Amino acid sequence: MSFEMAAVGLALLSALSWGAGDFSGGLAARKLSPYRVALLVQITGFSFFVLMALGRGENLYPSDLPWSLAAGAAGCLGLVFLYRAFQAGQMGLAAPVAGVVGASLAALVGVFLEGTPAPVQLWGFGVGLLGVWLASQSGEFGRPSLGLGYAALAGLGFGGYFVLIDRVEGLFWPSAFAKLTAAVLVLGWALRAFPGPRQELGRYLPLLILAGLLDAGGNVFFLAAAQAGRLDVAAVLSSLYPAFTAVLAWALLRERLRPGQNLGVLLSLVAIALIAAG
Repeated sequence: MSFEMAAVGLALLSALSWGAGDFSGGLAARKLSPYRVALLVQITGFSFFVLMALGRGENLYPSDLPWSLAAGAAGCLGLVFLYRAFQAGQMGLAAPVAGVVGASLAALVGVFLEGTPAPVQLWGFGVGLLGVWLASQSGEFGRPSLGLGYAALAGLGFGGYFVLIDRVEGLFWPSAFAKLTAAVLVLGWALRAFPGPRQELGRYLPLLILAGLLDAGGNVFFLAAAQAGRLDVAAVLSSLYPAFTAVLAWALLRERLRPGQNLGVLLSLVAIALIAAG
């Protein structure tokens, strides 16, 4: 029970860290290319993980390398497809679709590998996925047929990251290699598809570093949660990060939450209680 509760707490910290990281990166992406924001976030995370691994003296397990590289590639593909969905005018739908698909994939794999969770936790999964959907809604739906395929592919990429990174033994080195892989792939794709002019980064560099550190923290907390408990519990709870992003936007930017977002935040809290009760 203590390990399960620890896993719940770590997964919630992951959601909080990822939500705050998305909020910080979103602020920077209003002025800078989102692809350059993503690249700098990945580089910051890689640097952080390398320093932590060296400082901790963590062992590097050769068996972790292929899982880390595959996880980094899956996460990068998820990010690229998410941006493609955004380009199609589906920002209000892309985030919840990607979040629900990614968490569902990881939950299904967790059930296959670790058995069916307690019935109350299954209810928590369903309530949590609905909460993710509602909390992510912005009302900018555009045409409902465009971009949803890209969003679903993004969710498969993020879900693949959850599943693949769960197979490693280490903590900081696997995360570092995953970030390095993502950074290389983002760089190559961004230079090929969006070369664009150089932009002034100095003003937004502290915000980008903060976003990178928060994103890295979310990765660490998720991996620790998955190693301490069940993959499906860690994935669903970590995927509640849009609720934290919405709350931060409301608290710091005075953005009004839509009724659906308020309900999504409430359902997320109910899901946390149900999953923890299991």
